[in-house]
Formats: sequence, C-alpha cells, structure tokens
Amino acid sequence: MVGPTALDVPPTMTVKIFSAGVAACVADAITFPLDTAKVRLQIQGECQTSRAIRYKGVLGTITTLAKTEGPVKLYSGLPAGLQRQISFASLRIGLYDTVQEFFSTGKETTPSLGSKISAGLTTGGVAVFIGQPTEVVKVRLQAQSHLHGLKPRYTGTYNAYRVIATTEGLIGLWKGTTPNLTRNVIINCTELVTYDLMKESLVKNKLLADDLPCHFVSALIAGFCTTVLSSPVDVVKTRFVNSPPGQYTSVPNCAMTMFTKEGPLAFFKGFVPSFLRLGSWNVIMFVCFEQLKRELMKSGQTVDCAT
Repeated sequence: MVGPTALDVPPTMTVKIFSAGVAACVADAITFPLDTAKVRLQIQGECQTSRAIRYKGVLGTITTLAKTEGPVKLYSGLPAGLQRQISFASLRIGLYDTVQEFFSTGKETTPSLGSKISAGLTTGGVAVFIGQPTEVVKVRLQAQSHLHGLKPRYTGTYNAYRVIATTEGLIGLWKGTTPNLTRNVIINCTELVTYDLMKESLVKNKLLADDLPCHFVSALIAGFCTTVLSSPVDVVKTRFVNSPPGQYTSVPNCAMTMFTKEGPLAFFKGFVPSFLRLGSWNVIMFVCFEQLKRELMKSGQTVDCAT
C-alpha cells in the first residue's frame, strides 16, 4: 500500500500474495459467525411459513442459531470460506499494488486515484471468476437448516461441490457470478482504495505513523464505506445464490421480487452484521497483512545477511 514503509526493501509480489491469503484466512476464521448471521438475515423473508424462525439483530441471530441448531452451525461452510480466501483474497489484495503500478507506469510517480480504482476493478474481477464456486458452496452451507424436519441439501463442503455440479451442471458452481462480480468489484475498489487513501493521508499529514494504529483506523473506515456501497448487491447475490433452480428467472428478477414483496429496506437486511463482519474483517486482515509482509521481508533480509 502507499506510504512510507519500515522496510528497506519493498515486499515482493509473492510475499504480498502469501501474506494476503494467510491474513484473509485468519480474519475469516475469527469473524465467520458474523458472516453466517448476515446470510441468515439476508435470506429471511423468503420463507413465510409460521414455523420459520425469525432472527432479530446480529447477536440475536447468533444466539438463536447456537440454541436451535448448535454452536457448530455458526461455522458451517468455513472450509469453503477458507478456500475462498486462498483463491480469492490472496489475488485481489496481493496483486493490487502490482496492478496499480502497471496502470501508473510512465504516467506519474505516485499512483493516481484512477490507477487505484483500475487496479481494484481488475484484481476484484479476476479473483471473482476464480473463486466463485467456493462462494456458492459457502453461502448454501451457511443458509441450510435442519430444523422442522428439513433434510439438508448437502452433508458437507465437498458433497456440496459434487451435488451442485451433478444436479445443476458445472455452470451451477458459477451461479450468481454477475451479482457477485458487481459486489466484489465494489468491495474491492472501495475497500482497497479507501484503505490506501486513508493510510496515505494519515501518514502524509503526520497524524499517525505507518504502523498498527494507522492500519487499524484506515481499515475500520474502509470497512464502513464498503458496507454502505455493497449491501444492496450483497443481499441480492446471497438470495440468488441460495435459491433453488427456478425460484428466480434472473438476477434482476430476484431484485425486483425482493423490492415488490419486501420493500426497499430488504436490500439492507443484515446491514449491522455486514458492517460488523466487514469492519472487523478489514481490521484483522489489514493489520495481519501489513505485519506479515514486514516480518517476512525482515526474515528474508536476515537470511541474506547471514549468508
């Protein structure tokens, strides 16, 4: 990211990709119950039966899930979630600086806002196509319930991959790519560009040094901005990805059905857990990412000096 660094040698692309993947997995493992609560709140409204459990608020959803389906249910889909971070976050975050430099080569010494946005669009778009199957499996495992005699659609992560591929075809694993692409392009641009600009501004104006407090504040602000802009697309993406074949004819049909049946506020269902998830995820990920990069480069320099 932009700003003075404590490293004598800038981190390599390999170090950035590895650090981003590990940091994202750590953040995902810690905040996963919030993500599960967000998914349950987002799909609430699809099932109108009297027996359907009503979730109220993020803590209420987590508590209800733990009581009715067991604490382990809060981590249903975690393996797919970690696979998603390895294949998705490592690329969109790890390649951001490299792609940003590509767009700004020969134009300016300091990357412009346009270069930052272009880099966010590019890395976010590429990562979505690669990681979409893991997103589909993660959401479906988080959404499925065994209550009221309902038979689970999938028994586990790899069973979900197999069942989706055999019943819906390989294209089923890329279901919802359009809303997810839109969502993640918004998230990637807002998250990385906001973090970049905030960090650069805090360091440049000497409000904070390029260290943990600066990374914490920048990540928290980036998380809030990202949640506001991405929430409507995120809800539609979750509903469409989780829907059985034939429920919605298209992504626009899913959005229109939500709007007509539940009103405009339906697009912001799960906003609080979304912010708690994205805000905490950003803080954990960016802090771990920055520290990992530094420690790995320090270790490399130590080895070089020793040899």
